[in-house]
Amino acid sequence: MSAQDDTSGPVRWRPATEAALYGPDGFYVRPGPGPAGHFRTSVHASPLYARAVAALLGAVDAELGHPERLDLVDVGAGRGELLTGVLAALPAGTAARVRPYAVERAAAPDAAAPGGPDPRIRWVAEPPAGTTGLLFANEWLDNVPLDVVEDGRYVLVAADGTESPGGPPDAADRAWLERWWPDGLRTGRAEIGRPRDDAWAAAVATLERGLAVAVDYCHTREARPPYGTLTGFRAGREVAPVPDGGCDVTAHVALDACAGPGATLLTQREALTALGVSGGRPPLALASTDPAAYVRALAAAGEAAELTARGGLGDFGWLVQPVGVPTWSGGGGFVAGAGEASGAGEESGAGDASGAGTP
Repeated sequence: MSAQDDTSGPVRWRPATEAALYGPDGFYVRPGPGPAGHFRTSVHASPLYARAVAALLGAVDAELGHPERLDLVDVGAGRGELLTGVLAALPAGTAARVRPYAVERAAAPDAAAPGGPDPRIRWVAEPPAGTTGLLFANEWLDNVPLDVVEDGRYVLVAADGTESPGGPPDAADRAWLERWWPDGLRTGRAEIGRPRDDAWAAAVATLERGLAVAVDYCHTREARPPYGTLTGFRAGREVAPVPDGGCDVTAHVALDACAGPGATLLTQREALTALGVSGGRPPLALASTDPAAYVRALAAAGEAAELTARGGLGDFGWLVQPVGVPTWSGGGGFVAGAGEASGAGEESGAGDASGAGTP
């Protein structure tokens, strides 16, 4: 074991986070309610989210020509809530062709337990190779551990969260900062997103044909936060990031750095609107003709408004990476020869996808 792997004393944030989240009794692998017990994601906010992903899978299915086997890979699947919701929302004929995979480092939950996941889900530790369909990663990349720099030096952290300065960044990390977060080498604080770029590229490489989609709270090169975004969550509240296994440790994602050739970067508001999620108020006349339907439609509109809200979940970024198909551009559907996502080229910017929500 190297000194950098030994988390008993101050170490860099990346190994400290790896141990705290995924080590023995780590935050994400211990028994219990899982992430839903500590923070609320779009998946938990409304079943409309799963229905939107089902609609996207349907569009991918059509673009692929309705293959005999349609793969749906959920990376960072938690307790299988999203996959279960998508399977329930699909037409029966489509669902019969779907092979659902939950990629999760925690043990598979009991599908036979009340409220358990759909028993058709296959639980795996890594995205399976050679898939055709949709690979979807909702709030996964923000939990891929990374290192932090401050004033041009690595930040070291002890198990109680106390920080101290370390050495200068190595050549690979320095190169990433120079391209994607140059201010982080000079003043202020920055998170080095290179491990997330690598993790996303590896996940995309498992897909033979289809779309890979990463959804996360994010920032872009034109609007990097000067003091970074590293934080913690415990029992529904934001707390100081302490790598002791008792809380989530997370940071916003530089999605523009993750983007590969041909990718598009949308806001969640743009993506969900294109998939039929609308926060529009139902017609008032419906209250007179069918009061129960009006109440249901009003509740759905409120949930849709939360999922697409500016300054909240609607500002999340959707990184859409095509593999062997045209790119999906939201309202325009699949568009051959669409422009690359912000950050996929050398000097492009990411525009509206720079918003940050909360987990």
